[in-house]
Amino acid sequence: MKRFALIILMVVLAASPLLVSCGGNGGDEVPAVFKSIKPLDLTVVLPAGGSDEIRFQVEDPDYSFNFNAYSPECNIELRLQGGGVPTDFKITRIIKTEGEGIYTATITDQGTNPIYKESVCLAMKLGESSLILSKQFTVMSESAGSDELIVNTGLPIVYVNTAGNKSITSKTTDVEATFKINGMGKTDNLEEVSCRIRGRGNTTWTWPKKPYLVKLDKKQSIFGLPEHKRWVLLANFMDRTLMRNVVSMKVASMMSNLDWTPHGQSVELVLNGSHQGTYLLVEQVRADEDRVPCENGYLLECDFHYDNPIQWIDYHGRCNQRGDGIPFGVKYPDSDELSQQQLTYIKNYVSTAATVLYGGNFTNATNGYTKYLDVASFIDYWIVFEVMGNHELGNPGSVFMHMNREGGKLIAGPVWDFDWGVLSYKTSPQAKYGLLNDKAIWYARLFEDPAFKEAVRKRWNEVLPKLQTIPAFIDETEKALQATANLNFKMWNPAGDATQNGGSIINGDENMSYNDAVALLKHNYKERLEVISKSL
Repeated sequence: MKRFALIILMVVLAASPLLVSCGGNGGDEVPAVFKSIKPLDLTVVLPAGGSDEIRFQVEDPDYSFNFNAYSPECNIELRLQGGGVPTDFKITRIIKTEGEGIYTATITDQGTNPIYKESVCLAMKLGESSLILSKQFTVMSESAGSDELIVNTGLPIVYVNTAGNKSITSKTTDVEATFKINGMGKTDNLEEVSCRIRGRGNTTWTWPKKPYLVKLDKKQSIFGLPEHKRWVLLANFMDRTLMRNVVSMKVASMMSNLDWTPHGQSVELVLNGSHQGTYLLVEQVRADEDRVPCENGYLLECDFHYDNPIQWIDYHGRCNQRGDGIPFGVKYPDSDELSQQQLTYIKNYVSTAATVLYGGNFTNATNGYTKYLDVASFIDYWIVFEVMGNHELGNPGSVFMHMNREGGKLIAGPVWDFDWGVLSYKTSPQAKYGLLNDKAIWYARLFEDPAFKEAVRKRWNEVLPKLQTIPAFIDETEKALQATANLNFKMWNPAGDATQNGGSIINGDENMSYNDAVALLKHNYKERLEVISKSL
């Protein structure tokens, strides 16, 4: 069933009701009583810059209200479901027409958006909070296709239609589909292309709002980003702010020693004609000249889920905060292209690096850990996790390293998967008072080197002015996502993550309003800057 952004046409009472005479009451005058309002037309089609009309009927026909659209005191206006005023069209005139209680409203296109299609209703405001709604009708631009759902929140709309409306039920089996983007006048459109789509994620795949992996049949540039086939639709189901990944990627993009950071755009997803809510369409982590620059080397993932096709656990040294080994997986080369010689090389390299790091001579300038690790990238990578309060560096989960070529050093990054526990004292209470990741994986040993700790302190002071601009970015993002948040959280309850987390919510803000959750996120971020500055 299609879901539309609800636009409410509010007709507001302006002065006292008209007094009319009702027979049988000895001539006493009683006020007209409002009973209903209903549209007499079902569709309003607006040419670019043009107008169309809709008739509506008010019962009791003598009920009085201000309908002068030219007056500053006019009580008739258009409202979006989230409470905002639409920018694509507005009422420019209302007149009383022939017939009992019948009026004609002129609605005019404002030239702000070439394509829109909205389900609207009429509403009579009977007091400060009392509304009586009519049945719905449609307002659409002349260029909007009749079979294409328009969700007008200010975000681009991604349309995915699977062959035969087949459901996407697997993380391993692709479903044939088409993929299309309506930029809604804010970004470039993408004409319909063929693709394959499947589920993705670990815990996130078990939740009701599903994340997806999309592979286009040929490379495409999306939102002006470099052409590529592989893209991810992150559901951000449990993130009441809808921006933990967005803010984290913004922070990572400020770190010049990270080779690459994924870029994304918040979108509305319409899957097989049904609105699925707010998603983040983002570049997938891949070895590529326009993504992670390691086509002549290796891309590794450290993840406790241990679900990569080729993986092992390295036990050399005290490798994480529990004293366990680190689970390494090879993301590139692909498992069917990785030779035994290559696998032996990278496993030996990781083992040697860890052995040296935990050896007695690990600070040696020539043969110590700096021979094997790109220290500048490991520092910037740590700062992103630390400032965002992401404890996954210590699990580890979705922690990436790469090597540009054989014979090169291990480079930290890219960052990925920053929705679980980020900037939350619910999952990481220790972050309120001190450092969170100074004992994570290899960092436990790195921070034992005074030179490394001093380099971290120096780098922190260098990037702090940039990091202090993030609260303003959060404010901007909050405004941009306000309308979509209003719709998304009518469809999905992020507190539902508790059912997959032993009955406990994860981020701690799942039961808050969107704006309160964003305010908490910003407060925690600013607090992290202060705590880290004091702790280093």
